[in-house]
Amino acid sequence: MTDQLQTSTWLAPGEPVDLTNCEREPIHVPGSIQPRGVLLAVSEPDMVVRQVSRNLADVVGTAWDDALGRPLAEVVGTVPAQAIARSASAFGDLRERNPVELILDCAGSPCPVDAILHRVSHAPEGTRTAAGLPAASTLVVELEPAFGPRPFSFPNTYQAVRGTIAELNRASSLQELYDITAEAVRALTGFDRVMVYRYDADYNGEVVAEAKLPELNSFLGLHYPASDIPAQARALYEKNWVRLISDVRYTPSPLEPVDLPATGQPLDLTYSTLRSVSPIHCEYLQNMGVGASMSISLLRDDKLWGLIACHHYSGPHAPPYATRAAAEFLGSTLSLRLVDRTEDEEHRRALRVRSTMAWLTAAALDEDRPLAETVLGRPGLLDVVPADSVVVSLQGSTGSAGVPLSAEVSNVLAAWAGQHGGDVVGTDRLPLVAPTLGVPGEVACGVLALPLPEGQYVIWTRVEKVHAVDWGGDPHNKAIAEREGDTIRLSPRKSFDRWRETVRNRAEPWTPAELTEAGELRTHLLEALYARTRRVARTALTLQRSLLSEPPDPDHLDFAVRYVPAARDSQVGGDWYDVFQQPDGATVLVIGDVVGHDTEAAACMGQLRGLLRGIAYDSDDSPAGVLTRLDRAVAGLQLTTMASVLVARLEQTDEERAAGLTRLRWSNAGHLPPVIAGPDGTISVLDDARPDLLLGVDAGSARQDHVLTIPRGSTVLLYTDGLVERRDQLFDDGIAQLRTEFGALWQEPVDGLVDQLLARLVPGGADDDVALVAVRLDPEEPGS
Repeated sequence: MTDQLQTSTWLAPGEPVDLTNCEREPIHVPGSIQPRGVLLAVSEPDMVVRQVSRNLADVVGTAWDDALGRPLAEVVGTVPAQAIARSASAFGDLRERNPVELILDCAGSPCPVDAILHRVSHAPEGTRTAAGLPAASTLVVELEPAFGPRPFSFPNTYQAVRGTIAELNRASSLQELYDITAEAVRALTGFDRVMVYRYDADYNGEVVAEAKLPELNSFLGLHYPASDIPAQARALYEKNWVRLISDVRYTPSPLEPVDLPATGQPLDLTYSTLRSVSPIHCEYLQNMGVGASMSISLLRDDKLWGLIACHHYSGPHAPPYATRAAAEFLGSTLSLRLVDRTEDEEHRRALRVRSTMAWLTAAALDEDRPLAETVLGRPGLLDVVPADSVVVSLQGSTGSAGVPLSAEVSNVLAAWAGQHGGDVVGTDRLPLVAPTLGVPGEVACGVLALPLPEGQYVIWTRVEKVHAVDWGGDPHNKAIAEREGDTIRLSPRKSFDRWRETVRNRAEPWTPAELTEAGELRTHLLEALYARTRRVARTALTLQRSLLSEPPDPDHLDFAVRYVPAARDSQVGGDWYDVFQQPDGATVLVIGDVVGHDTEAAACMGQLRGLLRGIAYDSDDSPAGVLTRLDRAVAGLQLTTMASVLVARLEQTDEERAAGLTRLRWSNAGHLPPVIAGPDGTISVLDDARPDLLLGVDAGSARQDHVLTIPRGSTVLLYTDGLVERRDQLFDDGIAQLRTEFGALWQEPVDGLVDQLLARLVPGGADDDVALVAVRLDPEEPGS
């Protein structure tokens, strides 16, 4: 049995069955058979009868209790027993040689009987005897009287359906396949009604073809809920492809003993042709007015796709085994044709999609064309996944194709998809699964979204598909109460009249293939975004480095400058430094960091650097005055940017020069404090002076200067936050580590100093870009 059947909690023997518990009914071990034939369980290799059905005498003429423990030859006769033994001992699948056509002696008269054999193994799968048989097994022999002449011998099954096979091969549509099969099975088996019954993804069934007596009302197009055929019944249909109930009012014939002696458990009748069926199902059929029923499985990839359902109304009906085998052959042929046609259509569709994705992948390499424009063209995203609308947000550009969606709806759907955390997020019933979003079904009922990094996305939508479903009876009222003595039980519904339901808040479902292809498209988009981002980052980095000039080389100062981009090469920031001399001989030091990490930040950095140079170069303004004028320029030129900036000036009077002193005058717009190493290695972080507001926040804010006199041999270090700030440590810890490492390295030449600081503080590369300026005051007076 399937895993689902193995792990179910089955009802206890004798426990009453009704609609509240029928899904737990152990239908593969019912302990009884339908009495149109008899069953014998025979041990191997001694061929001794170990278990029989109580009705054994009806076919064999021997009472069931007289048969137990006796050799099979003594029960059915020597010649029939030898024929059964020969068939059972041959190699290959035992069921492929069914039936074994026998003649039994029935009270002196010859009785033709079909023996249908299968084997139940009790050993671990794959264990075999020297003769090739399962190491521990029971041979199940089912004997069905062959009433009347056989229509054809089993080896001629193909001849019986040859014409129908040719028709199926010529069929040009799925509907034609269904119709041909329904008519052929009815003509072959003689049932009053034959239906082709197809399951949806939830195992609700729909009658898609029908052949019937003219006077019967039509079931074509009717739907039936999944609960009409419980999961364990569907699992049996995947194992045993034909099930006949020749008389729905039959009285089951129990097996004796109840448990098979070899196992101490009920005999597994999964592959039995006489297996007794659920009394609930028989009652269901009786409520439909059915007298006999047969089902033939339709499979795809070994999974139940549908059924050929046969109904007879005028009383019992028992097509012989060869006829049932021919009908099964038709069902298998239909299954193959359905798979072939479905796979052919799926193959053609997949080729079209692959061609479109290949085109999009190639077109995405054209980095001069916006990616959003590329994927929304023709062919485009709506050719990959059919939908009513598609909206994208890629690299700062938003666009759509198909029916327009408002920006508000697009943002709501993007936020909803982003919360799910998956690569592909989809639903065909958004108003039901996310009612709080307030998105009506006529706008977006089905949603398929690809969340992408940094808030980017691709979203397809389908509108609500309001449709009517005709059910065979009310599926929401599938049970009625029946009084049995002093108790009430639930019985299957008795009304199967057409009941129409209007289905709302559902869109056309996203198919598994569409979900897979959307995931593949996401991979291609990520690759395109990465390639484009790298190109943009390289361009911005080239621009940035072109603006970071080498410092001057005065006799009394020794400079080292560095710019190191973030370890992630797709991220470009707005860090910069600048060092230049003013006409009066003072040296200006600048360190800054524009808010943001993209090409816009790099461009803003270039603007601010140029403005600051122009303001400061030939000006008597102090650093605070330079920043005040820069603030006004940013506001007046409407540069919508913010930045932290520290401007410092190294200046000397003749007296200070003679005394070996230099004044450091600086103003700080929200930047990190300078760090100074004295000539004796004392490290000072100049954080007593509180920084002013960031540049670009308030053009009228007051700026203040700070002044410190430092001796020859001191080293001044300016830096951006990428040097001391990491995700895995606190900011204050980064400053403390900088102080420690600076203290260990202060005697190094300035070039070696900055390189070793970078190696120690950001050994694997920084999360953010880093700019550094180090300047050392010559320990000796120039010319000495």
